[in-house]
Order: sequence, then C-alpha cells, then structure tokens
Amino acid sequence: MTETSLRHMRWIFLLLAAYFVLQVSVRLATSHSLDLDEAEQVFRSQWLAAGYGPQPPFYNWLQYGVFQFAGVSLVALSVVKNLLLFISYLLYGLTARLVLRDKALAAIATLGLLTIPQMVFEMQRDLTHTVAVFFSASIFFYGFVRSLKQPSLASYLITGIGIGFGLLAKYNFAILPAAALIAALADARWRARIFDRRLAVTAVVALIITLPHLFWLKDNLDFATARTLEKMTASDNASYPMQVAMGVSSLVLAILSFAGLTVAVFAAVFGRNLRLALAAQSEWTRLLERMMLVFVIGILLLIVFGGAAGIKDRWLVPMLFILPLYLCLKVEAAAVETGQAFRRFMPVVAVIMIGVPVALYGSVASARFSGHYERLNRPYAEMLATLRKQAEPAAILAGDSLLAGNLRQDIPGVPVLSVDYPGFKPDISGRRPLLLVWLVPPKAGGEALPPAMAQWLQTVLGVTAPEASVIDMPYLYRRGNDSYRFGYAWVDQQ
Repeated sequence: MTETSLRHMRWIFLLLAAYFVLQVSVRLATSHSLDLDEAEQVFRSQWLAAGYGPQPPFYNWLQYGVFQFAGVSLVALSVVKNLLLFISYLLYGLTARLVLRDKALAAIATLGLLTIPQMVFEMQRDLTHTVAVFFSASIFFYGFVRSLKQPSLASYLITGIGIGFGLLAKYNFAILPAAALIAALADARWRARIFDRRLAVTAVVALIITLPHLFWLKDNLDFATARTLEKMTASDNASYPMQVAMGVSSLVLAILSFAGLTVAVFAAVFGRNLRLALAAQSEWTRLLERMMLVFVIGILLLIVFGGAAGIKDRWLVPMLFILPLYLCLKVEAAAVETGQAFRRFMPVVAVIMIGVPVALYGSVASARFSGHYERLNRPYAEMLATLRKQAEPAAILAGDSLLAGNLRQDIPGVPVLSVDYPGFKPDISGRRPLLLVWLVPPKAGGEALPPAMAQWLQTVLGVTAPEASVIDMPYLYRRGNDSYRFGYAWVDQQ
C-alpha cells in the first residue's frame, strides 16, 4: 500500500469519523431511555462472567470494562458502539486498498457499506452483538487478505484475533473462517498460505481468546443455544417439506433484503457497465465467490438437516458484508472507468449520512404527531425519579431485562435484578426497602403484581406479595396527554 493511496483514503476515514460522531450526538439527543440490546448491556454489566446466555460474551466484556472505567451511561454505550463501527469501516477500507488498484473503487467499496440497511440503520437502532460480529469479521478479513497477499507473522496474528473475537461475538461467525479456508484451499495459488507454519499462530491466538468461554460453554451448551435454535426452527409444526420451503424462502428474502439496496445503488451509479462487470473475473472475485457459495451452502445444509425455518437478514452479516468490495472488484476486473461513477456515488452517500440520523431521531420524536410510540419513548428515568421521592430503594427487582437495564442506568450503585434472568442472584436479603417495578403496556388488563414476580419473592426471599400500585408518566415526545403506565410495589418500605 503506497503513501499516495493512504492519503487518498484519509479523507474517507475522516468523513466516516465525522459521521459516527454525528450518530453519537443524535443518539444522545434522541432519548435517555434504552432499547433492548442497550438495556441488556447495562443490566449484565453488574457482573463479569465467562458466559451470559444465548449470545457469546465479547460485547458484554467490552462494555463491562468501559463501564468500570467511565461509569454506566448512555454516552459510554453509544461511544463504544460507534467506535467499533468506525474501526470496522477503517479495516474494511484498508482491506479494499490491498486488493483494489483503483483509489475511487476503494473509496466506493468502503462507503458502500452505508448502502446495506442492516448495517447502516439497524446497527445504529439497537444491535450490539451484530456490531461485534461486523467488527470481528473486519479484523479477520483484513488479516486473511493480508496473509494471502503479503503474508507475515503479524497478518496471521491479526487473523487469529479476528477469529477469536468473532467466536466470542456470535456463534454463527464460525462459518466465515470456514468459508475462507475452503475457498483458499480450492485455489492452488493460495494453498501455500494455508499450509504455512504461521497458521499455528492464528489457531493458538484464537484458542487463547476463546478458551474461558469454551470452558463455560462445555457446561452450558443447552442454555447457550436453546433460544437461537428455537428462533431458527420455529415452523408452527409444519411438515418437513414445508419447513424446508419456509427455510429456503426466508434465506432468499434475507439475501434480497440484505443485498437489494446495495445492488440497486451500484446499478444506478455504474449503469450498464455493472452488467458487463458481473461477467468479469479476477483471482479475488473468484475467491469471494467461493466464500459466499460455501456460506450459502452451509445455511442450506442447516435448513435441510438442522430444521432451520426462519433465516434473519442480520444473520448474514458475517459473510455478505463483503458485497460492496466484491462488486468493486468486479468493476475493476472489467476495466470500467470509475471517475464519473464516483461523482454519482457521493451524493448517495450524502443522502444516507444525513437521512439515517434524521430517520433515527424522527422515529422517536415523530410520536408527538403520530401517537405511535417506540421503546425509546418510555419515561423510565422520570418514573424512577418519582418513585425515589417515596423512598430510596436499596435493591430493585424488575419485571424484565429491558426495564432492569433502564433502571440501573440511573441508579448504578443499587443492585437491579430481573425476573426473566435468574442467573444474576446477589444476596439482597438484608437490603430494604426493595422496590418492585414492572411494565403495564397500553390496553393491558389488571394492575396486580405479576404472578412471576410474586413467585420470585416467595421462592427467593420467602416474602408474600405486597400491595401493588401504578404510576402513569408522560411519554417522551408525547401527543396530548398520552402516558405510559408502570406497576410498582415496595417491600419493607419505612
């Protein structure tokens, strides 16, 4: 990689840095409340463990460390996510410069990630573990490509770090290094890189990183995989042919959802030249095609033999994130002129970089006009502040992890437990008063203490169900007098 090419990419990286700073600012301005994945991180940061449940612990470990250093806050949550995304784009851009001679195409490939809805919108909206997968995949892919083109001990080390982080991010990440290995072995020119002695460094580093979680996984395999398998195999007791049909159709729809906008943007930018480019080949396009083919075959095997009936588009991130780079490699292989295409592409990038933050903010703030409320419209902080005027809780039991995480954000020194996560069991027998809080969704009947919470009190503390009350708090960005209802009760309130 030449100094000139690095200078050319520098402004792309500065543009992306400014974009992610904007995303942090918009998230902080939108709402103090947390969404599902954010709340999970805050709730589970109360303890450090080798495993937490259906998702591997990479993001939990990272967020736990940041919270220990910077304190529990929405700022820490948002900065971690956007820093991971920026580093991912940075590594993707460096990988593009390794395999693309055309500087404009390297820039288009890097910024092309912004055309993938699951990455530019969904990752900002609420995903955390998928962000970790993208981050890990970018590390792995950069190390893998460097090992093929410019092999060194460092490149094999980076590859191992990417594999280790990826396996700790999501279990489905494993298909990426497997696909890369098979794709490289299929080409005689790359086989020497795979059978290089330095590959042992890759394996050892990946093993060391994943070892603590592997020991936990050995004793908790069902706990770690049951929920994911339940999601994948949910087919309403359909027959085997129907289940396969459902799985294949969901895979096709997921691919179209993931890749459709990117292909459309590239078609608009390159015009008829894109059709010509799709027929062109190079050693790198063939490698990526084999990787994607192995990936799709792996999912099809999971559908046919594993009973998978519903494939989610975000599950394709570990592999199809390479799509913009693949299309740019096709264009370069066809020797297409790129100057005009780059000029067409940048206005699309500008629209996305402005439109996505506006859409994210608008999806919450528009409630004052539409009356349609998101989770970020719920007034958790205001509710807790009101209840703390009655008494200062020594411990809190929440009805679910979403509520638990939101409460802990504003009272980090108090243990917050959740009925739906029995794995966190601090001793609160001597902590009084105990505040019980649960959600009472609109149109939900009854204001009594939820049965699961009453059973928890009896089983864990030997306490009978206390008298329940409700509190109505105005929605954030409310329309008229709209409010959200919370149920609450006190145990041993003075």
